[in-house]
Amino acid sequence: MSKIKGSSGGANTLLVLSSIYNSLTRTEKKIADVIREDPEAVVYVTLTDLAEKAGTGETSVLRLCRKIGFKGYQEFKLSLAQDLVVPIRNVHSEIEETDDLRAMADKITVENTQAIENTLKLLDMGQMEKAIEAIGKANKIYFFGVGSSANTAMDGKYRFMRLGFNTEVINDPHIMAMTSALMRDDDVVFAVSTSGSTKDVVDAIRLAKTKRIFFICLTSHLRSPLTQYADVVLLSKSRETPLQGGAFSSKLSQIHVLDILTTATAIRFKEKAYDALERTSKAVVDKIY
Repeated sequence: MSKIKGSSGGANTLLVLSSIYNSLTRTEKKIADVIREDPEAVVYVTLTDLAEKAGTGETSVLRLCRKIGFKGYQEFKLSLAQDLVVPIRNVHSEIEETDDLRAMADKITVENTQAIENTLKLLDMGQMEKAIEAIGKANKIYFFGVGSSANTAMDGKYRFMRLGFNTEVINDPHIMAMTSALMRDDDVVFAVSTSGSTKDVVDAIRLAKTKRIFFICLTSHLRSPLTQYADVVLLSKSRETPLQGGAFSSKLSQIHVLDILTTATAIRFKEKAYDALERTSKAVVDKIY
């Protein structure tokens, strides 16, 4: 069957889906039914989540996306998001164009506060304990992240460096791959990926896991390609559409997890951490007027 131009070509994604519905296979119709029933929810779910909800395989979802006219699932979600929301709501869905500055500030504060509170509910303290122990024994901690997640990875490197740990942050995909090939068995990798589907990071972790390195994943999607390799999964709350990558509420959630992890690690390994904090503080004291 020939492909039909999707929303990126000017047609509404849901209308295109409805127009070809009768020609879809039984499996494809199950996926289409889930999309049509609650398209706003689909914008926020992963490929794996949609396939599971429809009771089908991921390949079937990809086949449907291509049949509608998209190269892949992310392109389909982007088009769907463009059809469903106006630009102002891509940033903070509760904000209206008619809101004054105080109303905007109040709504953003509520959203960010809820993101942190929901992250705490998602955190598995057993997983956190495993992360603390692995970090305490690590020869070196590598922080991986690309795009917006690279900023969180940098924060992680900085926090643990100040606690006296041997750390490095990498956001270049090529260096990430080469570093993964050279890691020691007693190294720890801490990868940040909101989607858990960033190909460069997944490929690097797959290479690193050919050794016995310990892998900690900070993500918002428990069922994602990256978590398949994880020894520990730390979940942070995120509700980003493809139009909203790097949303500040997601960043706050990730930093909140790092704050809990670094504080707990500092207390667990206080002799090392407190000495390092004192020495690093003295090292920069003359940088302040």
